[in-house]
Amino acid sequence: MVAPGKHLLGVFSPNKAISKQVLLGIAAFWILTFILVWSTSQFKALPKPGEVLTSLGELWANQGLGQELIKSLMTNLKALVASTLLCLFLAYLTVIPFFRPLVQALSKGRFLSVVGFSFVFTLMIGGGEKLKLGLLIFGMSVFLLTSMAAVVESIPKAEFDHARTVRMSEWKVVWEVVIRGTLSSMFEALRQNAAIGWMMLTAVEGVVRSAGGIGAMLLNEQKHFQISSIFAIQICVLVVGLFQDYLWGLLRRLVCPYSHLSLERR
Repeated sequence: MVAPGKHLLGVFSPNKAISKQVLLGIAAFWILTFILVWSTSQFKALPKPGEVLTSLGELWANQGLGQELIKSLMTNLKALVASTLLCLFLAYLTVIPFFRPLVQALSKGRFLSVVGFSFVFTLMIGGGEKLKLGLLIFGMSVFLLTSMAAVVESIPKAEFDHARTVRMSEWKVVWEVVIRGTLSSMFEALRQNAAIGWMMLTAVEGVVRSAGGIGAMLLNEQKHFQISSIFAIQICVLVVGLFQDYLWGLLRRLVCPYSHLSLERR
């Protein structure tokens, strides 16, 4: 039996693997510390936790926060599915030299602002929900394409050579090494891209306010300087995002259990 003192010392040791119970205890400590600092903060512009909870209840009961949150969640999921299908197809095409310059050029779109293309997208696909979805797909795709193209490019040469030594055809190598071999990295890229989608969603919904969503509500509250309401909306987005992030991580463990077997902290 390990002494409790050793568990306590272990959390301050570098590269130390700890149990889930200890990790939950550490997480609880930091959450309580954050709430304490927040509650005792002297910044006048920072609302107290009680004020945020009051605003949350009012927004949920009287202003349809729940409906707008579901609307934004569905928009995010649609954009994630569309951008994933598009970007995986393009990223895997980089095994063919003819398509590599095209993918590299498209990935540079991550430096562009989706707001600057709102007028062009309006002329192309119309307004409302279509415009919001189109802008979000564009914003998410350039980042996911960059990540997945880098994953494919970083596959060690030894893995290709090993596949060829067992007499696989080049297309079989693509399936086994490029697609199946990077499945774990693909799930991690999708997980990160889903979070990027939530960051972009509020900006996109602010541009297309007619379609509603959590972003339009957030900007309306900001316009009227309702700081506690802004915090309440942000907390809702954070909770939904964390739950979605957990589900992606769980799906990755189920589909690719081998990805955690050789980790130092497991």
